[in-house]
Amino acid sequence: MGAVRRRRGASSLVLLCAMAILTAPGLATGMAHAAPAAPAVPAAPAAPAAPAAPLPEPGVKSLEQVRKDIEELYRQAGTATDAYNFAEAETKAQSEKIVEIANLVVAGKERIATLKSRAGAAARAQYRAGGMPAGARLALSDDPNEFLDGAGRLRQGEKATSGLISELDRTQADLQRYAEEAGERWKTLEANRVKQEESKKQIEEKIKTAEGLESKLEAEEKARLIQLEQEAQYKAQTAWLSTGAMKDVNGKATDAGKRAVQFATAQIGKPYIWGAEGPDSFDCSGLTSQAWRAAGRGIPRTSQEQLRLLPKVAVKDMRPGDLIIYFDDATHVGMYVGDGAMVHAPRPGRNVTMAGAGSMPIKAVVRPDA
Repeated sequence: MGAVRRRRGASSLVLLCAMAILTAPGLATGMAHAAPAAPAVPAAPAAPAAPAAPLPEPGVKSLEQVRKDIEELYRQAGTATDAYNFAEAETKAQSEKIVEIANLVVAGKERIATLKSRAGAAARAQYRAGGMPAGARLALSDDPNEFLDGAGRLRQGEKATSGLISELDRTQADLQRYAEEAGERWKTLEANRVKQEESKKQIEEKIKTAEGLESKLEAEEKARLIQLEQEAQYKAQTAWLSTGAMKDVNGKATDAGKRAVQFATAQIGKPYIWGAEGPDSFDCSGLTSQAWRAAGRGIPRTSQEQLRLLPKVAVKDMRPGDLIIYFDDATHVGMYVGDGAMVHAPRPGRNVTMAGAGSMPIKAVVRPDA
């Protein structure tokens, strides 16, 4: 319950600080509309309220250093989360493939049973004919017409027998290949399971350490910590805007993009939970992948795979609904909503929220509906 109260308190303060930052001309429009029209070039965002007087250092570190330590721990947890999500997706794919192979094996065994039955019927027919091979009976025939008719039937029978044997061989070879492929799939499945367990352990350790640092802070320090986070984001956003990055950005959302933005912004206030894909909580790529699924487009589950597989566009060409991939290792993603703003699931202990598109280092912009 204490964690729940802390989360709710932090959520309220985040909302207040975010409103102070995002009420600047340009950013306000991005918050006001779930599916914005062509964004206007944003003005520089208004500065946050004057910071409170510095508090005494918590323990041996300054509050700003604690903020950086917590941020780094959550960044590391984000890296492990992406690895976990990727392994989970691969495990699901391998499981589905194994089921598919099992169905092929069943069908192959049924086919072999049918072929053997046909071969048995041919053998029984020969036995009923006295066991004499068809070729021998034909050679002993005194009737020329019977000989010619029999020769034709013999060739057809030999061809059918040859085809039967060939098909039986092919089906048995297929079964052998299926067995080998299933074995390889099982190895991959087990390797992915191990990766998931390792990533899960890393995530839990990093989050536990970060939560431990934050839990040692007094209520006033926690409020100040949130303010420091917002100030850092404001500083990064202002620096990004000062480069003129938004000067030529005026792309309009497609219908699918509008639906994706509407879904993503409707999740604002829901908590970040690693590995979550909704409906009550999300991690960063869980939010973006589900938003585009709601828009009718299936996209990769993780931010790294979204970067690898989706078409890239220049920042100047981005439009609402595009995904912004952050950090050099592509471990965070948000959805651009227009007017220099994006919506994202930030980290554990925080809720889905709106932020400046340049509040973190941008690696690339990708487009699900290129």
